Amino acid sequence: MSGSFLGLSTNVWVIIAAALVTYATRFGGHAVVSRFKTISPRVNAALNAVPAAVLTTLVAPAAVFAGTAEALAVAVALIAGLRLPLLGMFAVGWVAIIAFRAAGL
Repeated sequence: MSGSFLGLSTNVWVIIAAALVTYATRFGGHAVVSRFKTISPRVNAALNAVPAAVLTTLVAPAAVFAGTAEALAVAVALIAGLRLPLLGMFAVGWVAIIAFRAAGL
């Protein structure tokens, strides 16, 4: 995509649009949830699962389609995630992908 509109490139407009849509979804979700006096444990559990679901949609394609090193790094991070907090799991996965790629996998 190339071109400009009102002096800004198309890429800048896409970034602005993405930011507005992201803000609108966050505000909309807050507006809906704030109408409830109490949130049931089931809804609370579902809302707590959203970050893991989003992370899965980002990581799973890399594990399946990118190669052996990526698949092994995801497996290592998954095992580390059973014992470590989220940040520790990311660190272990990051080190694993670097090591596997350095090893030529």
